[in-house]
Order: sequence, then structure tokens, then C-alpha cells
Amino acid sequence: MTKNLNDFPLLSQIDSPKNLRELTRSQLPQASDELRRYLLSSVSKSSGHFASGLGTIELTVALHYVYNTPFDQLIWDVGHQAYPHKILTGRRDQLHTIRQKEGLHPFPWREESEYDVLSVGHSSTSISAALGLAVAAEKEGKKRKVVAVIGDGAMTAGMAFEALNHAGDIHKDMLVILNDNEMSISENVGALNNHLARMLSGSLYTGIREGSKRILKNIPPIKELASRAEEHLKGMVVPSTFFEELGFNYIGPIDGHDVNGLVDTISNMRSLKGPQLLHIATKKGKGYQAAEQDPIKYHAVPKFNPEETSLPPSKPSLPTYSKIFGDWLCRTAEKDEKLVAITPAMREGSGMVEFSQRFPEKYYDVAIAEQHAVTFAAGLAIGGYSPVVAIYSSFLQRGYDQFIHDVAIQNLPVMFAIDRAGIVGADGPTHQGSFDLSFMRCIPNLVIMTPSDERECQLMLTTGHQLNQPSAVRYPRGNGLGKELPQIHETIEIGKGRIIQQGQRVAILSFGTMLSQAQKAATILDATLADMRFVKPLDHNLIDQLCEAHDTIITIEDNAIAGGAGSAVNEYILQQARKINILNIGLPDQFIKHGTQEEIHHELALDCEGIVNKINTFLSL
Repeated sequence: MTKNLNDFPLLSQIDSPKNLRELTRSQLPQASDELRRYLLSSVSKSSGHFASGLGTIELTVALHYVYNTPFDQLIWDVGHQAYPHKILTGRRDQLHTIRQKEGLHPFPWREESEYDVLSVGHSSTSISAALGLAVAAEKEGKKRKVVAVIGDGAMTAGMAFEALNHAGDIHKDMLVILNDNEMSISENVGALNNHLARMLSGSLYTGIREGSKRILKNIPPIKELASRAEEHLKGMVVPSTFFEELGFNYIGPIDGHDVNGLVDTISNMRSLKGPQLLHIATKKGKGYQAAEQDPIKYHAVPKFNPEETSLPPSKPSLPTYSKIFGDWLCRTAEKDEKLVAITPAMREGSGMVEFSQRFPEKYYDVAIAEQHAVTFAAGLAIGGYSPVVAIYSSFLQRGYDQFIHDVAIQNLPVMFAIDRAGIVGADGPTHQGSFDLSFMRCIPNLVIMTPSDERECQLMLTTGHQLNQPSAVRYPRGNGLGKELPQIHETIEIGKGRIIQQGQRVAILSFGTMLSQAQKAATILDATLADMRFVKPLDHNLIDQLCEAHDTIITIEDNAIAGGAGSAVNEYILQQARKINILNIGLPDQFIKHGTQEEIHHELALDCEGIVNKINTFLSL
């Protein structure tokens, strides 16, 4: 829990943005300071996303002060910027529960609050949604305003530019705020730029510009000259006319930590017609020195003591699957000059830091551009290289068309190292890796592997890398089991599973890291257990063998039951016209909420106890 609210005299009075709007302008800096201190106090005790929220304090205050939320609609992109927004919109006293089971959702979530206009988790969706809302607002005719805040690299995705292009074309009233926390633009931020931004957004400049256009509209040569003069004037002191070319009125960059300056400029821009873009410069981690100096490390934090200069050391543990992948990548690159690795902006999460440092000529971070990442890999494969695309399960969904069209149809040797497969945990429905087996299994030419532990993971990575066709190795978030790793050159036979233990009547077919819980359940039930290893191609001979010797087949996977690995087993058994009892255990047909992996697996009966109960219930039918 956070400090006593007596430490926050203004913030303690803000139970909704309406209360914020009752403050005087002179009180806004204090309100911002209290909001920053409250965020620091709360997240340091609960864990969660941290540095991004510190950078959006003043912007959040200014937006809710100027706009009549929730009537006016505010979209946050990416969602982890929105902790201050949650505090100001009635969730202050629940912030300590964020990312915890039954607690606040880690991102803006429509079901949680009327102030959360769009449920978000991944990036670069805000401008598209805001444009749709702007069109709807115009049809509604009630003068509703729409604002999209896009930041933390989200403007690097192609979807954002598709939306900008459309918005500039249909010219609806909306404001896009580019929250730029890159250090490279700091030199453009200062008194002159802030003054210019207010001038360009103010009624005098706007009136002169629009009046001149009306006067000169019937004199093309003079109109063209005036337009060029205006662009030249702005081009001398404003960093880019790119957004203007797309049809936006571009203003900025301005200081994103000057709350009253933001209020001035946003108030002026609120009344402007057509699509507007305000470029603000912020510091990720603003107000907490350690986070300012290392915003990557402080992007998401465990519980920590704000008075200390560093985060608490992590407890010794077994290597994560991401670490296993990163080590394999480095060791393989030492031997294979054709290996190249690609990530869509997830170097740290995917375990690629060491690789990027040791093999910079083989490493490509394409930013938040999953579609491009996949087709870029296809081009590299055509060029004779062996690309590895390291990507989260839920992020791969964005590159699905490219996966099919540019890799699979052309049968190119691209390997997908799919991290965060299955239940991910605290990030909730947008990040659970629930669907990759289902959406990949129907793709021809693809080999799909599901390692049960870190030894199997390395074997499969090497196997996939050496294939002359598309392949995928999917592994979960979390640590391995302490298995001894194989030699770097070792592989396994394609499409062959293995028997782990023999039992009676019941055969359990396990796919992936559910094997450890499945083995405990198999021991209790005296069941046969098979590690299937491959979802595609299936080991048909092993399935035939198990069907011959058992009455009941159980499949277990950390993926949606619908269309998943178990479905593949069902299809094969039906094709053979076998009469045998089959039970599929996996993720239900629903979006899985946030909580720890252990909590969610228990709730969904995917731990040993739940598996045993499901099987016993099925056998008693």
C-alpha cells in the first residue's frame, strides 16, 4: 500500500478528472509532483511498469485538465504509459493491486473504467482507433473531442503510419500527441520552441493563416507562394514537415514536463479543425534519477526501496528459456556465418543482448514492426542466409499474413523462436501466448516443435536452424528445469515423439512444458506418458501404438484447445476410424486474465491436481 494520503494534499482530493479541473492553474505543478511521488511510492511496493508512467505525469494532468473526460475520449498507446491516468480516474487507491490476480489490469481496459476508451496492451493501435472515434464523433454532432497519445516507440510501427495517412486524407478533427522520450530531440526543446508552439497553435496565427488562404484561394500563383513561405518559416524552427505532408498540422516539439505550457498549447489545439499532431519531448523515468539513467532497467520493476540506488538483486534461479535461446544463438553464430537474427524491438525480453553486442553485423532490431520482421527474414533467406526471428507468441499474430505469404508459400528456411508461448502471467489477455499452435498448425510446409525442457529446447533450435524449410520452436516465459544441455550440434529426428513412462489404460500425450505437471499426474494415475515433441508433423506411429495399447487418450497443451495440438491428434484418430475415448486438456475458449502463471494454471486446472481431477472426472462418465 502507498503512503498515507495526508502526504498528498491535492491528489487525495482527486477522485476523478472533474476534481482535477477544479484546481487553479497555479496548483497544477504541485498536483503533478504529488502524482509522480504517489506513482513511485505505489509501484515500488507492488511492482509493475514504472519508467514510462513517470515520463507522462505532466501530460496526463494537462490532458485531463483541458479535456472533458470521459465525454471527450482519450486513448493511450502504449498502455504502460497509463498508470498516472488510472490514478486520476478513480483508481488511485487500487493502484497497489495492478498486475495482480483480481487487481487492476496492467493496461487501459474498457471493462475496468469508462475513462479507458480502448483496451490496449500492444502498441501502435491508437491513431486508427482515434480516427474511427473522430468519424463517429462528427456523425454524433455533440462536439466530442478525440485524443490519441502514442509513445515509447509505437510510432515505429507501420500501422501508425497507415492511420496517419488515412487521417490526413479524410481530415477529421482529432489530436495525436507524439510522446517522444528519445534523448536525440532534447536540443530542440527550449523557450523558443515552446513559444513558437503556442504561437502556431494560437488563434492569431491560425486566423491569419486561414484568412490568407481564403483571400488568396482564387489567385493560384500567390497562394502557392504564400504556402511555400509558411512552410519555409516553420521548417526553419520546427524539426519536420513530414506530418504536414500527411495532412496533419504539426506543432512542436515542446517540453512535455512543463504542465502549464502543455495546458496552454493543448487548450489552443483543442479548438483547431482537422487532424493535429503535437510533438512533445519527455524523459522516461522523469523525477527518479535511477530510472532516468537506465529507463530500460526500470521499464518494469519488482518491489524495491526507492531510497536505494539500485533494484534488489534477483534471486538465484535456473536460466530462463530466453537465456537458453540467447546462449544458443551466440554459440551457433560462432560456427555458422550465415546465421542472422531479427527482433521486433524485444532485444532484452528475447535474451539477445549478448548476441547484439558480440555479433552486431548479424543482429537486426527492426523496431515495432512485426510484419516487416517476417518479410525481411524472407528476403534474407532468399539471399542465402539462415534467419532466426525471435518473437513473442502474441506479437507473431501481427505478422501472420507475412508468415503465410512470404515465408511458408515460398518454403523458405526461416526459423521462428517463439517466446512467451502459453500463459504469460501479469500482462493479461493481450500478452497470453494462447493461440500460436492453433494459427500455425494449418500452415503447409511448416515444422512446429514444442520443447518440454531446456535440453529439448536447444535440440529443437538446432534442428530447426538446420532445416531447409520454415520451422517454429515455441517455449514459455520462465525458467528451465535444470536439465543438462546437449552439444550445440545435436539434433532430433523430425516428427518423432518419445515415451517417458509406461502405465495402464490411459495414455497422456503432452506437448511442451506441461510435461512436468503431466508426469506427476501420470504417476498418480498409473498412466502412460508421451512427450510428443512435434505438433507438425505428428508422430502418427506413436499415436497408433498408444491407441492400440490404451482405452483413453488424453492430450495436454498450454495453448487454446480449439485448433491446437490436441485437435491435431483428434483429427488423425478420426481419420483412422478408431473408436477410443479422447479428452483434450488446454486453455479454454476465453481470453485469459492476468495473474501469475502458477495462479492461472491452477485456476484453469492445468497443474497436476487439476489434470488428475479432469481425467478422473472424464473416466467416471
